[in-house]
Amino acid sequence: MGINKADTAWLLMATALVMLMTPGLALFYGGLVRKKNVLSTLMHSFFMLGLIGVQWVVFGYSLAFGPDHYGVIGGLDWVGLRGVGVEPNPVYAEGVPHQAFMAYQMMFAVITPALISGAFAERKRFKAFVLFSFLWATIVYDPVAHWVWAEGGFLRNFGVLDFAGGTVVHITSGVSALVCAFVLGRRNGLDRSTTIEPHNATMTLLGGAILWFGWFGFNAGSALSSGSLAVISFVTTNSAAAMAMLTWTTASWCRHGRPSALGATAGAVSGLVAITPAAGYVTPIAALIIGFAAGLVCFLTVEYVVRGRVDDALDVFGVHGVGGILGALLTGVFATKAVNLAGADGLLSGNVGQLAIQGFAVGVVALYSAGVTWMILKVVDFAVSLRVSPEDEANGLDLSQHGEVGYSDVAEA
Repeated sequence: MGINKADTAWLLMATALVMLMTPGLALFYGGLVRKKNVLSTLMHSFFMLGLIGVQWVVFGYSLAFGPDHYGVIGGLDWVGLRGVGVEPNPVYAEGVPHQAFMAYQMMFAVITPALISGAFAERKRFKAFVLFSFLWATIVYDPVAHWVWAEGGFLRNFGVLDFAGGTVVHITSGVSALVCAFVLGRRNGLDRSTTIEPHNATMTLLGGAILWFGWFGFNAGSALSSGSLAVISFVTTNSAAAMAMLTWTTASWCRHGRPSALGATAGAVSGLVAITPAAGYVTPIAALIIGFAAGLVCFLTVEYVVRGRVDDALDVFGVHGVGGILGALLTGVFATKAVNLAGADGLLSGNVGQLAIQGFAVGVVALYSAGVTWMILKVVDFAVSLRVSPEDEANGLDLSQHGEVGYSDVAEA
């Protein structure tokens, strides 16, 4: 079995694109917080490149993709990448070096716990964040990745379709984010009627654009080759993002009387999230419908369900959790073998069972993520305490957690 140089080049490029999404997420989140917390918020995402970058090489990849144990977890056969060399692995990425596939999956593992950080922005101790992220990646992300994507994983064997991570990345992170917001409680001084204005909408818009750019690696790269499936995934990704942006912007315009730049950015991300599980299984027209549904449903969730009830600071559940759930279910509606023979037909192609399979996966992953996240939070709170002190929160996490500031006038509230 030889190495396909074109496929390898595309996968390495896609890996770099997905890596860029993490600093893009840092900018997206960083602009939404107050200036006294911007550096801390940026650090939440950036630090994951180091923490999970090491964890994945040492044992994370082995747990997620290593030889199967009972359909629920990989073994420790590949600890330290033992046996993961430059020869292709026929199970996961025939034609590209095994280490290229490993590196690509590593970038997914990096960004997923970083997504959760938006829910507890401006109030979590950094040492608690580090411990939580390490445990969460090991106990939540790695097993779920194995269930859905690894050879022998029980959800993969059940027939679940998740092309690029709607279930593995967005449902796990979105549901876990909601649990984090509940457990940590509201930021001091914030009640149901109080809003905190983003300190730099320009930064958020730039971060959103970088996320959109990197998402082509996220979705089209999941084809694991440079052929027609990558092209299909590229087009469906852009189509869903574009439609969701238009939908959220329009809904926000009707609701608030002005077209919001931040709303447009959130809308685009919601479409990107929702198309992620479906990108390689649906047509461009179906992608437009998925994008429309994501833009509308995620907007309504953020505006009327979550906001004011729980302090999910940067709307992680409303965008990633709801978008991931919606995308996973709509994959069961719109998937067609006419796009990808390796997939399955969905409801509209006469296979109602696929929608049931998708719904089962959504329920299992959401319940597991919520329950285990709650337990991890309780352990971390007992060990090091989750929240900063009221005084440190008032002064800002940049100073209290890092002894540095993002802006010279950080003394301003």
